[in-house]
Amino acid sequence: MEKVNANIKSCLQPMPKILVSCRGADGRNNALAVAYCGNCSYDPPMVMVGIVPSRFSYHMIEETKCFVVNLVGPGQKEIFDYLGSHSGSQEDKLAKCGAAVVNGEKVNAPILADCPVNIECTVVDSIMTGSHKMYVGKIEAVHCDKSYVKANRDIDFSKIELIK
Repeated sequence: MEKVNANIKSCLQPMPKILVSCRGADGRNNALAVAYCGNCSYDPPMVMVGIVPSRFSYHMIEETKCFVVNLVGPGQKEIFDYLGSHSGSQEDKLAKCGAAVVNGEKVNAPILADCPVNIECTVVDSIMTGSHKMYVGKIEAVHCDKSYVKANRDIDFSKIELIK
């Protein structure tokens, strides 16, 4: 097999598209599309998301130290595309795109109710890695559509279609 040098920026694709939702200290909600994300610890359970400091949501997460990771299914593709292409500094993106929002149970951040999986997180650490600040979020609660949960309460990802 012949190998060639590939684009470094995309070397770990595909990964699921996620929306990170947050709330500022002033109570304003926002969400943005995030490409850099993943598990980073199973004990305690933690995830990591990368946010560019110029993004409107960056300052909200800095203020409140919490966020929600929302996994996106095909039914939320239009919302994902809208939230990923507009700035919350210019408008209430969640209202404009018609996203269903409910309050987090454990953290002071909105949950995007139509997404099949929502992961409430409290920031426990962060590091600037160049273009992105990587936030390590301790998982406080996971919400999943009932039809995707096994009898032992594990999420059955074989049943969930996520956009990539």
